[in-house]
Amino acid sequence: MPAFYPELAQRVRSQRELQPGLYGAIDFDAQPYRTTTDPADRTALPEWVADRAPYLADARAVELICTATLLGDVVADPYAALMSEYSVTALIDMLRLACREGIDAVPDAPPELVAFIADMEATPPWLDMDLVREGARYSRIPAALVAPFVTRGAFIATFVNTYAALPMALTGALSGKRAARRVNETTSFFAVTTLPGALERHGPGFEAAAMVRLMHSMVRYNALKRSEKWDVGVYGIPIPQVDQMPAGMINLYRLALAARRRGRAEFTASERAIVEFTRYRAFLLGLPEELLPTTPTGVIHLIHTRGALLREDFDDATCGEMVRSTMAAYLRPVDTRWERMAEAVEKSYSKVAFLKAFCNGDRSVAEAKGVSVGPADYLRIGVTAPFILGRLLAVRRASRIPALRRITDDYVVRLVKRRLKTYGKPEFTSDARDYTPAGQLA
Repeated sequence: MPAFYPELAQRVRSQRELQPGLYGAIDFDAQPYRTTTDPADRTALPEWVADRAPYLADARAVELICTATLLGDVVADPYAALMSEYSVTALIDMLRLACREGIDAVPDAPPELVAFIADMEATPPWLDMDLVREGARYSRIPAALVAPFVTRGAFIATFVNTYAALPMALTGALSGKRAARRVNETTSFFAVTTLPGALERHGPGFEAAAMVRLMHSMVRYNALKRSEKWDVGVYGIPIPQVDQMPAGMINLYRLALAARRRGRAEFTASERAIVEFTRYRAFLLGLPEELLPTTPTGVIHLIHTRGALLREDFDDATCGEMVRSTMAAYLRPVDTRWERMAEAVEKSYSKVAFLKAFCNGDRSVAEAKGVSVGPADYLRIGVTAPFILGRLLAVRRASRIPALRRITDDYVVRLVKRRLKTYGKPEFTSDARDYTPAGQLA
């Protein structure tokens, strides 16, 4: 019985009642093989990051991670399950119309869509929209000036664990040209949410979050209902909320680590704005409040506990192939000599970012995971860093000067919009016809 998070546990159990055709046969009282509390097992929390023992000893945190490992999306999943009655195009069109014009604009809106939109419209009691807007202003600077060079590196980091990566592997959506589309969709989502007003009720970020949720729910539906490879006893719920938390909170994790290095137990005022913005964006993506900590210690502890319980596994036929496919993908909108040069620079930054953040700087570890870092990469970074990092520092400094803040923000907004054009129009869909057995991603 849950001792610390009974409401979250009830939400998990409600999935069987809300969607018996999808979750009726799942035992929500049993943890999948992917979750381990055995101190002898190797997990996704490397020794160089933290000692695993204190996290295993925290019964409250362990219960939270175990519970969230079984949580899908209680409102988006039932809507995605309507794929048996509606075409994917119809589901997307109804969702987009409801986001842009309201649920009343959708003729004969199915009750599943009504519940989905109502859930996103429900304002959490902790929300401070003024703080969200301020956090978005801070966040769009790295979205414009840093993210284009490192997102691929952060993206492939989600593929280095078989249990967490398998849902996307089964979709076949990360092989060939589809890999480029998914990377650009991810980058586009995080960029568009930073634009002024993007997370307001009828803003583009609100709609993008709804589309991401629908895509994830489609993956869950197709993995559970249409894939012979998905074993609930091993992998649990496809794309559980606990696996979405690291991607949605990675910027706060970096802020939290920096605060801890400086001996701070609290975020600064500007960091607190970024926290509010990130938490609300994650809320719109469906993450429960229990997975949205507000302090540096809370953020670090939650992400490390998740890693301490996630069994380590790197299957080269699945994880390695996805990493290689993503690294090989061409992300630029056109194929010219200049764009090829820009692509090479971006790949170098992504590879080195991955090396430092997820491999402790060990090139042999990175290479074993499909990322080779060589002298040419360091040369490209050395040549371009004065401009890329210099511009970032200059823009950040200017944004703190009241007289320059408006001019600086206008410049950053224009740059984000320019970036969005290069990412292309996101589709945020999952088609069962694309599904492939794990390990066959070519």
